[in-house]
Amino acid sequence: MQLEENCRMNSKSRPKDSLKESKILLRLRPAQKDLIARAAQVKQTTLTNFMVEHALSAAQKVLADQVQFSLSPERWDAFCAALDAPPKVIPALRKLLKKPGVFD
Repeated sequence: MQLEENCRMNSKSRPKDSLKESKILLRLRPAQKDLIARAAQVKQTTLTNFMVEHALSAAQKVLADQVQFSLSPERWDAFCAALDAPPKVIPALRKLLKKPGVFD
């Protein structure tokens, strides 16, 4: 009896921040939804979990592409050499930077 009472109290006193607070609505063609639903079923998960998991994975890849890149050893050496090389003198750029700015 005591255990049963504690379980009921714990389920009622769950902190609100454990609940999901955000919702995204998607419009899909029936064929798109069916395909995603079949994939979720193969993975033995819910449609929502499948979509969230794969959307997060895709988002991480997109963001990683913004900060990470891979090069062959030869291209890496060329990249490092370009970074270590002294700056090129570009007369037009030097002239531009000596002019007063629009807000000066």
